[in-house]
Amino acid sequence: MEKISKSHEDYLEAIVMLGGGTNPVRAVDVATKLGVSKASVNKAISVLKEKGLAAQPHYGDITLTPAGRAYGTKVLDRHQALTLFLSKGLGIDPQTAEAEACLMEHAISDESMNKWEAYIKSLDL
Repeated sequence: MEKISKSHEDYLEAIVMLGGGTNPVRAVDVATKLGVSKASVNKAISVLKEKGLAAQPHYGDITLTPAGRAYGTKVLDRHQALTLFLSKGLGIDPQTAEAEACLMEHAISDESMNKWEAYIKSLDL
């Protein structure tokens, strides 16, 4: 799948976190979750729609396409695995681990993340 911007990955991740992996979510809820304006959400969703990752009827709730659901779930899974490793594996305080995992989830390659996840599982955190 084509890589999208960090910002758009954050939108997909937020939609999945809000239950949008299986149910429609409201733009206002995404805005609240990410601390952005509803207009910013609408702009981002337009891009995600163009890329075939989201759907939204005019002023309706946001749904993810199967590709959008898969991409957003992948970003969320990366975030959770990295947060777990940083906090439990390395002893970094949870707030710092959360913030740093958010940065790392966008930069790490699929190959490196797969190896990292295998390593994390071997630690039994």
